[in-house]
Amino acid sequence: MSPRRKFGPGEETLLVAQPVVPQRPWGLPLAVTAAAVLMAVAITVCTLMLISHESRERAAAKDRAVIGYVTGFMTQFTSIDPFHANDYVTRVLAQATGDFAKEYHDKANEILLQVARAEPATGTVLDAGVERWNDDGSATVIVATAVSTRSPDEKQVLENANRWAATATQEGNQWKISSLHQVI
Repeated sequence: MSPRRKFGPGEETLLVAQPVVPQRPWGLPLAVTAAAVLMAVAITVCTLMLISHESRERAAAKDRAVIGYVTGFMTQFTSIDPFHANDYVTRVLAQATGDFAKEYHDKANEILLQVARAEPATGTVLDAGVERWNDDGSATVIVATAVSTRSPDEKQVLENANRWAATATQEGNQWKISSLHQVI
């Protein structure tokens, strides 16, 4: 028999040609899609966590900066040296702004006399914390201070504790005190 066989009418071929349809595995595209969605969700969650962390870190850094400035100012403000009363008033005025600067400047002579007549005192900050951030960018800080001084005969040590509400405003790169009130 020859490789080329002739078929007669009504005779069927030995091999029936059928179209070959490749079977695609459906699991692989599904797994790739699920992995891509999971990766996008993970990247989004990580980005949101990073943004939240950076925001909290910036807020904490601002709090530390304003508290550091206010505690330094309050230590200087509550430490009185009557032998350098002019320097004391000048230092406080250099760190004042707004209403506090105006009030302090108006009463500078009275304050100078009070400081010159006072006994030397050492002020320390016991604790400080930001009460709130105001809309204008200033911060209100609550400060607890202790002032210790010796009696005129230097036999007794007198201590006094106070609480203050200080509003610090940033002017350029420098913080200044715009309001200072003793809290009762």
